[in-house]
Formats: sequence, C-alpha cells, structure tokens
Amino acid sequence: MKKIVFLVSFFLSFALQAQQVVHIIPEPVNLELKTGSFLIDASTSISYNAKDKSVEPTILFFKEYIKRITGTALQINTKKNKNIRFEIQKTNEIGDEGYLLNVNPNEILITANTPKGLFYGVQSLIQTLPITRTNRIAEIPCMQIKDYPRFQWRGLMLDTSRHFFPADMVKEFIDLLSLYKMNVFHWHLVDGAGWRLEIKKYPKLTQQAAWRIDDTGKPWNWSGIQFSDDFTKSIYGGFYTQEEVKDIVDYAKVRNITIIPEIEMPGHTEALLAAYPELSCNGKVHFGNGGTFPASTVDGSFCAGNDKAFDFLQDVLTEVMALFPSKYIHIGGDEVDKTNWKNCPKCQARMKSEGLKNEEELQSYFVKRIEKFIVSKNRKMIGWDEILEGGLAPEATVMSWRGEAGGIEASKMGHDVIMTPATPLYFDYYQGDSENEPQAFGGFNTLKRIYNYDPIPKELTAEQAKHILGSQANLWTEYITTREQVEYMILPRMLALSEVVWSPKEKRNWDNFSQKLKPHLTSFEQKGFRYSKGNFKVDINAERIKGTITVSLSSENNDGTIYYSTDGSFPNIGSKKYEKPFEINGTTTVRAILVVDNKTMVSKPAEQRFTFNKATGKDVKYEKLYSKNYQGTGNNSLTDGFKGTKNHYLYWHGFEGDDVVATVDLGTLTDISSISIGTIQNFNNWMFMPKWVKFEISVDGINFKEVETILNPVPTNVTEVMLNDITTNFAKQKAKVIRVTAKNIGVCPEGSPGAGKPAWLFVDEITVE
Repeated sequence: MKKIVFLVSFFLSFALQAQQVVHIIPEPVNLELKTGSFLIDASTSISYNAKDKSVEPTILFFKEYIKRITGTALQINTKKNKNIRFEIQKTNEIGDEGYLLNVNPNEILITANTPKGLFYGVQSLIQTLPITRTNRIAEIPCMQIKDYPRFQWRGLMLDTSRHFFPADMVKEFIDLLSLYKMNVFHWHLVDGAGWRLEIKKYPKLTQQAAWRIDDTGKPWNWSGIQFSDDFTKSIYGGFYTQEEVKDIVDYAKVRNITIIPEIEMPGHTEALLAAYPELSCNGKVHFGNGGTFPASTVDGSFCAGNDKAFDFLQDVLTEVMALFPSKYIHIGGDEVDKTNWKNCPKCQARMKSEGLKNEEELQSYFVKRIEKFIVSKNRKMIGWDEILEGGLAPEATVMSWRGEAGGIEASKMGHDVIMTPATPLYFDYYQGDSENEPQAFGGFNTLKRIYNYDPIPKELTAEQAKHILGSQANLWTEYITTREQVEYMILPRMLALSEVVWSPKEKRNWDNFSQKLKPHLTSFEQKGFRYSKGNFKVDINAERIKGTITVSLSSENNDGTIYYSTDGSFPNIGSKKYEKPFEINGTTTVRAILVVDNKTMVSKPAEQRFTFNKATGKDVKYEKLYSKNYQGTGNNSLTDGFKGTKNHYLYWHGFEGDDVVATVDLGTLTDISSISIGTIQNFNNWMFMPKWVKFEISVDGINFKEVETILNPVPTNVTEVMLNDITTNFAKQKAKVIRVTAKNIGVCPEGSPGAGKPAWLFVDEITVE
C-alpha cells in the first residue's frame, strides 16, 4: 500500500512538473522550474516599501493588469495569506535592468537594483498568465529566474511621416515593445511626406506641412505626393499636439520605453519646405493661388549656406528637447541630394569661407554645427550612417542601416553604434512568400533570418565591440497605411529581435524559440492582433548537378508536414509527402504546402518552375555584368533551369540603367526554332520590362543574324508585379551561338516611384527549343 501511495505521489509530482511550461520571450539568462504554482486570488496582496515612490508606477501597472484579466483587485501592503513582494535590493551581476524572480506557492518575490528591473520581472510574470479576461484563477508556476539584458539599446522605429497613425495606436505600439522587454521607441516624426509634430513657433508646420492631397490607394511615389495651399485639397495627414506627445512620453516612461525623436535634416525636408520655402537653396514659393506641387520638384534640402536654416532648426530642436527627455536626439542625415548645393551661391560661399573641399564636407559641416547645439543642451546626437560622409561629428552616435560597414567604421573610430542593417532588420520588407503577403517595400527578411542575426560584427575586437550599444528594427511605412498593417509587419518578427538583443547569445535556440512562439501567436489572435504567417511558407531549394536538378523542400517552422506536387496540380494532404530531396529531369512546376494540425497554413502554395531545354547548363557571357546585389545563382543563372519567381532576389540578374547583351554557346550546331527570355516588371521597385528584345543566332559565334526584334507588350504604368517571357518563334534553323539583347528603358518614367532615376532591368532564364 505504501508503495502504491509513493508511486501515485511520484507520478503526480512528475505530471505537475511536466505541465509547468513557460514560454517567456525573450529567453531569460537562467530559468529553473519548480513543483507547484502560485494562485492569484482574493487572499493575495502586493507589498513594497511605501517610502520608495519610484516603484509605484510598476506596482500600479501590475495591479491594473491583474484586475483586467481576472477581475481580482489586489490590495497593497495589506496582510494576506499570500504575497507578491517587490524589493529594490543591491544585487551584483544583473545591472540596471536585470531582476531576480522567485515563485513558490505562498509568495512571489521580485528583486532588482532599479524600478526598471522590477518592471521586466513583472513582464515575465505576465507572460505566464492568461492572455484575456478569464474567470479562472490566475496560476503562475513555481520557478526561479535570474535575468538581465545583453544590450542596452533594444529598439524599433515607426515611420509616421509617410502615413500618420493616431496617438492610441502609438500607445499600442509601445505596449508591444514593453511586453517583450524592448526599451527604445525611435519615432520618425519628420520626412518629406509630412511633418507630424506641433511646433509652437512655426505654426505652418502643422497647418500646411502636415497635410497633403489624399494619395491612399495609389502606388507609393515621391513625385505623386502633392502639397497644396488649398486646404480643401490637402486633407490627408495629421500631427501630434504637444499635449499628446507629453502624454505618450509619460505612457512610455511607465513601460520603461525611451522615445527617441527624429527630426530629419538636411535632406528629406520637402514637406517642411512647402511651408517655409525660404529655408531652401532657391527660396522660391512653390504655390500659386490654390496651386499644388509634387514633392519631387521642390528643392528638397535645407540650404547649408543660409544661417536662417540653422536658426529655424535650433528653434525646432529647442521645443523638441522640451518634449522629449531622451538622452539622444536623432537628426536623420541620410540620403541628402546635394545637387542644389552645387548650384547654390550661398552653399558655395559657405564652402569657401569654411575651407570645405566638396559637398560631402559641407554636409559634415552642417551636421557638426547641429551637434554642437545639441551638445550645448546636454544631449547627444545620433544619425544614420551617412553622417560619416565628409567627417564624423565629434560625439555623434551612428545608426548603421546600409549594412554594417558604417557601424564597423564608426566603432573603430571610437564612436557608439546602433546596428540596424536593412538586411535583416527592415520590417517593411517581405517576411513570407510575396504571393501570400501584402505588398511590401521589397527585400526579404524572414523570422529566422532576424533570429539568427548578431549585432556584433566579427570584424571588431572585444574593445571595439563595446561601442555596439545594441540593435533595432525599422518600420518604414510607404506601403503601410493602417494599424492592422503595422501589427502584421512587426508580429512576430519583433519577438525574434527581442531575443537577439536581450538573451545571451549562447541561450538562443531556434527550435526552442519556435515552440515558445506558439502561445504568443494564439494570444495575438485572442487580442485581435494581425500577424504574419510567413514563417509557415515552404522554401523550394534546388541544385543543378550535370543534367539533373535535385529539389529539397524546407520550412522555418518545424511542426508541420510538407506536401508537394510535380504534375501541375495544387497540393493537399493527399499529395506526395515530402521526406527527402528528389530529382527532376524535365520541364515541370513544383508546388508545396505546409500542413500543421491538418490545416494548410497559407492560402497559396509555394511554387517554382524548372525548365530543361537546349540552352540549359550552357555558359552565358555578358557584354556588361549584372549588379553584384542581384547575382541569381551565379554567372549561368540564365541557363540553370530555375525559372524566376516574383521574388526578384532569387534566380534573377539585375541591371541598373544598363542594357542586357547575353550570349549563350550551345556547343555544337543545333536545330532550333524558338528562343525566349524571362522578364519582370515591379513598378514600385523601379523594375521595368525592356523596351524591346532582339534575338540573334550565329553558326560560328562571330557573324550574327537577327531573327526578330520584339517590342515589349507591357506598358510601363502597369503597377501589378508581372512576369513575362518574351519569345520568338521561327522556321527551324541551325545555330551554335544565341545572342539576346534586351533594351533598358533608361530612366524610371514620370509617375513612378523612381521617376527620373535609372531604371532596373531584370532578366531570367533563356530558353531555346
């Protein structure tokens, strides 16, 4: 009998421990689960040292959360059977933001060196509680946690210039950041598309620069953005009053979020100069009576030779610093078009008087002058990595977005750096198959790519690496107009980043993270948040070895089963189950889906076309080589058998402003009667089909005969992403060498996002039959 009791007791204990699973993101430094749990009910109270007022915001935050999800109003500093205790207590190793959390059946104890640490301990507790209002008693598993962040800068940027989002949505954004222990909200308040901050001294910034002619529903296009002095036309936009900003700053402070305001200069100022044109190089008023002008036609940068521009910026920054108590003020500094500076008498006079060699040094002068003012107010300046051009300001912090090179250079110079490379940390990029995802800016940053990112470049020594303060992701909003779209683009990618910047590198594990993610996705559904299922897409990978293509299928998500087809049908649970790589030996289309819990996770299958023809596997030579950023599978990407998809980062060769002249040697004289080349048009990404394609053949590789020149049938104003094989068919002839010439349209047409800039021409598989 004793043995039975012992065994029952043992297995109950074992089962209880097995049930105690926590899914805390980001992964704590150390977490040890214990037997049992703490129940939050009417016999529970909160206690803390009432003399320490700095703890009270965290206490109130936790108390309100418990009330909201359980209906239980916890008493404070009232003797009860069970207690949740908060203590500020000197503890080595955990720093300013770390915490110790101990949970047993009768007490929860959170200790930290600062209120910040207590808050993060609360956020870990919250992740063990029910997501929404429930009648069940809140149950927290017994455990011990020791936790602290790897990096001090853990951020996310939101662009509210291109599209305005109301204050309550900004607060929701802050709530999501704080739940996952992020601590920086980079607020992109100002850009060429709109000014979003009330400045008392310059009322036209919000009367005029905050509003433009409604362009929602249209392709994103700088030249299409129009500002008007007729307020009946300028109805799209908005701004934050200073009272709203103060409220949001206070809201963020309770959640340990520092807001870094960004005031763009000296470029990206079209909206501002619509209101105050005298600050530009030409000083012209661009409005007539009731007139309009597109942003791209305005002089888009401050005049660096005009002292009034600096007076204006100092006035603006004075009001900004009164609203935002952050240590850092972000001044942008990126993508400055210096054309007007080259032709401006004032700018050229400034260069001469200051002994500046070129316009890059003039930009450096501009930035250094602004930094001197910011430092005089006991703040620090931060800017995008272009502020390195012409010489870096003495105390500047660099935000490295064009890859890591700028950050590496700055850290080696002894400057602090925030790593935010576009790949993989631009959240406006696609996160799944473009066929299943809403329109994005371009690029491809998946959940796993973000999770695998490390902010410390290998090129840095341990001493230099100390200047890497941390990392952040950026959400630019050219194609993001609603709250739901914002949620969709940051969730769940923000969770991956939170673990990158908080958790020890050695504690990060993709499989573990994937399992922890599941209840968080469920919570998003319960809360009504939209999130991407890009993590459920199937990747179709292929390798060509001699005459055979070997296809492998994979997914970032390890929980599902992949089904596929090669016969043109759409796969389902009754299709072939993927178990190992397979070979294909002829022209075919592979389609694949991921099934989790008997549910297909995306609406359309992944798809890849393969072709076997007389050019497959043959060498390709170009008169001018493709861009290094779009190398496809290598030099012979046009004959590798892999047909390009709408994801132009795969299998395509891209040419910026250049024509394509490609020659394929078939090896021997061959009977042929058809030649084609794949093209793509992606209006929003400056990619256009060729004006025409000329097909030529030769029997000796020296003398070529034109077969046909075909005009492009797709107009340049078609905004839908389109694939098109341009093909010539002719009477059978013998040929040894094929030459295909595709004519670039030259520059992006008027009305397109890149109007006037070099157009991209992308080409794919050359097929010969």
